[in-house]
Amino acid sequence: MDLLDDYLAGVRARGAVFCSTVSVPPWGMRFTDPAPLTLSAMLRGDAWLVPAEGEPVELPQGTIALVRTRSPYDIVDRPGSEVRVLVDGADRCTLVGDPGEARRNWRVTGRTVGDAAGSATDLLVTAGYRGGGDLCRPLLDALPPVTIVRPDSALSALLGLIAAEVEQDEPGQQIVLDRFLDLLLVRALRTWFAHPGAAPPPGYQALADPDIGHVLRRLHEEPARPWTVASLAAEAGMSRTAFARRFSALVGKPPLAYLTDWRMALAAERLRVPGTTVAEVGKEVGYADGFAFSVAFKRVRGMAPSAHRSRP
Repeated sequence: MDLLDDYLAGVRARGAVFCSTVSVPPWGMRFTDPAPLTLSAMLRGDAWLVPAEGEPVELPQGTIALVRTRSPYDIVDRPGSEVRVLVDGADRCTLVGDPGEARRNWRVTGRTVGDAAGSATDLLVTAGYRGGGDLCRPLLDALPPVTIVRPDSALSALLGLIAAEVEQDEPGQQIVLDRFLDLLLVRALRTWFAHPGAAPPPGYQALADPDIGHVLRRLHEEPARPWTVASLAAEAGMSRTAFARRFSALVGKPPLAYLTDWRMALAAERLRVPGTTVAEVGKEVGYADGFAFSVAFKRVRGMAPSAHRSRP
């Protein structure tokens, strides 16, 4: 496990909506209650993403958009096209417009909305990722409101597999498509974070360093272990001074500060689980008792564990 694995541990596509647009433009879709992170890919044809604020963003065929906003936004064949489909917070599609829309042979199911099979010229796939909670916060904070990923050969091959699958109707198809989207999300994030203008989450780039990357993986594997700078330096095979300096330079914060932040993210997630006590959560992340954990949690998060648990 590494930090990207942990950031995405609670984020999974489930019952994703696959939308096949009208055969002849204009067409438009509005996402009325977006998930914290939404992935959209134009498998066939071109489109535009129109945010609530800001300029429209072009989505040529093969482009992947990672959208991090809670404000409604549209995906349309071109700016100014009328919205014909609404996608709500439960990823359900509904049609808008006059009753004549039914004569256009639109379909609205749990997975597909659009023209009858074989008639659509454009194909959009989209999935909302609503899980993750505190664990994925560093990942979300590292992304701009709209991230556009241009496909490389590996992404293009994966998009081809998704396009072929979505146009079939086979048993277990939803599970296959959901897993394809999980893979697409990871590959898109890798591609974006390798971009010169990207700002990856803390520690991401350090994973490529054989010594510091190893230490980061160990911290994520055993966050409750009583780590010290000396024991972490021993894991890296370095002196304490050299290790602390190199870790801080690559990760952006000292090793024990990074460990504390990660422990608090894990704790914040666990506190949401019904039936867990503050003392139990504290021990799970490396604190001897509930008091020591509560002091540390309040120092880092600005509130007591009980206050965090009661937040909506």
